[in-house]
Amino acid sequence: MARVSDIRYVGYGVPDLAAEAAFYRDVWGLKEVADKDGMLHFAAHGDDEPYVVRLRKAPEKRIDVIALAAANRADVDALHTRVADSGCKIVFRPQPLSTLGGGYGFRFFSKDGLTFEISADVARGPSRRLERWEGVPQKISHVVLHSPKHKEAAAFFVDVLGFKVSDWLGDFMAFLRCNSAHHRLAVLPGPPCLNHVAYDVPSVDDMMRGIHRLKEKGFGIVWGPGRHTAGNNTFSYFLTPNGFAVEYTSELEEVDDATWKAQVHTPSALVMDQWQIGVGGPQTMPHPEPDKGLFVAAEA
Repeated sequence: MARVSDIRYVGYGVPDLAAEAAFYRDVWGLKEVADKDGMLHFAAHGDDEPYVVRLRKAPEKRIDVIALAAANRADVDALHTRVADSGCKIVFRPQPLSTLGGGYGFRFFSKDGLTFEISADVARGPSRRLERWEGVPQKISHVVLHSPKHKEAAAFFVDVLGFKVSDWLGDFMAFLRCNSAHHRLAVLPGPPCLNHVAYDVPSVDDMMRGIHRLKEKGFGIVWGPGRHTAGNNTFSYFLTPNGFAVEYTSELEEVDDATWKAQVHTPSALVMDQWQIGVGGPQTMPHPEPDKGLFVAAEA
């Protein structure tokens, strides 16, 4: 069955474009690769995805698009049919893409109103092996969303886009995979919006070095450092200048589809964070509010 295979990038609209761009380039550790049609594009050093963050100036902060990958054009077409049949509004049908990297894809609004893109045949960019202690992102690890109907949203990703359930945290957080990573998406209750975007770094040492760099540049930890139970990954959360939550993570569990059995983790402090030595907690993360871009397509 055709299915989504990975995450490509997240596109943001931000009021303070200069500050957000400086954060991703000079603090977070991405590389600026292009300025196209008034949009800035940033790639991760360790991945050949042409970019993982796209920024444009907007009156209010919003999510423009969450871009997902498919294996080939046939899968894009099949996924488009399933998405349309599910009742989601199509922004544009499968077509050659004019965005940086090109490819072939389509966009749609989720039932909650967030814009998604699914594409294939996107040009590849340069990548390199990261050295220990660099503390910069390899790639996007996962995206976490809020939904007022989170169980229905999780079911959509599974039944329509081909994700699989790896685990639940209680009955309120679904961890969903589309490849061997324990989760590439997760869904929580709340108004429709982004919770955070996480970036893989090669090791816990790299996460700690990244934390040091952000601290030196004036960006304190919102929550962390710690280690979750679901996925067994380390974490540290920060806020960008325009108020989006981002995460450094490492050691995310790899899943074998043939043997993995999903379980329900009972929520507790030690399940949320097995270390219990960091600062903050879920209560210090940004309070979710409906995204300003719901059911409003960005220009590109």
